[in-house]
Amino acid sequence: MQIKLDRKGEIARLVLGGRFDFSSHREFRAAFAEALEMEGVREIEADLGLVDYLDSSALGMLLLLREKAGEANMKVSLSNCKGIVQQVIEVANFQKLFIIR
Repeated sequence: MQIKLDRKGEIARLVLGGRFDFSSHREFRAAFAEALEMEGVREIEADLGLVDYLDSSALGMLLLLREKAGEANMKVSLSNCKGIVQQVIEVANFQKLFIIR
């Protein structure tokens, strides 16, 4: 998986691409830990537009991100969910837990 971290105002954006599965665990945690440390950030956006596969471990990693962000008083949003990614997000009822853009 590829991860790019950028920032737009108060939003830290994780742009994810490729396969989002357990093999991405370490890289994903490092990227969101860096986002959590950014001064003045109020929201972390996970852009899933380039993700072509995600599994239950990816859902768990997104939940972990939500938990850690909550501890830092930040929101988490998921953006550009489409195709199979959108289906998995909907089946998991993540629209009840995350802001979906």
